[in-house]
Amino acid sequence: MNSKELTRLLQSLVDKQISVAEGVEKLKQLPFEDLGFAQIDHHRALRQGVPEVILGESKSVEQLETILTAMANRGNNILVTRLNAEKAAALGNRFPAAEYDPLARTFSLVQEQIEIIGRGKVLVVCAGTSDLPVAREATVTARMLGNEVEELVDVGVAGIHRLLARGEQLQKAAVIIVVAGMEGALPSVIGGLVAVPVIAVPTSIGYGASFGGLAALLGMLNSCASGVTVVNIDNGFGAAFAANRINRKE
Repeated sequence: MNSKELTRLLQSLVDKQISVAEGVEKLKQLPFEDLGFAQIDHHRALRQGVPEVILGESKSVEQLETILTAMANRGNNILVTRLNAEKAAALGNRFPAAEYDPLARTFSLVQEQIEIIGRGKVLVVCAGTSDLPVAREATVTARMLGNEVEELVDVGVAGIHRLLARGEQLQKAAVIIVVAGMEGALPSVIGGLVAVPVIAVPTSIGYGASFGGLAALLGMLNSCASGVTVVNIDNGFGAAFAANRINRKE
């Protein structure tokens, strides 16, 4: 339940369109629903403005189906992250209206129109094509949370003229998510070009000395450009969630 749903419910009570007993029935599953193996936080949209997001990576198809069914029954928009194609195919049979993005590994079910709550555009910048899965996870997440999102792909420092040619696009963004592997230099470059918040996402892409993204992470944490914030390795979802909070109108 989000703030708009609660407002409608309370107004229905005031207008005597529903009884107190009916109102209690609608509220009794707040703040959470106990499924035995999971406790769904139906109160999260009311507290934080967005519903709970499901991490699908280690959950079974049966667990996911039960969770999604409970959430779908509330009319919520649903986002599942880190979902492989096999699980997505099984869930797609149960939820045919959902959309699976195999690159982002996201499973999205939109049951009510997504309202744009961002004050400006979130720009997701990707250093190389190999970083695209993490970047796309950020893109899908930010859009599901109610942001207008643009992508700028394959503009890493190995050919920096590709980035400099898109200066106008960089300047128009309200928040910029920068996804990069290898040595992780791109966020520092962009941080020195713009006046808006930059959220850096290190990826596990790179050769041996990249240490699975640790080199990029440390490089980003040591950025000489001010205003660069860093999330964990391959955490496109976390970057998008942070960008959403920065970009919200309220």
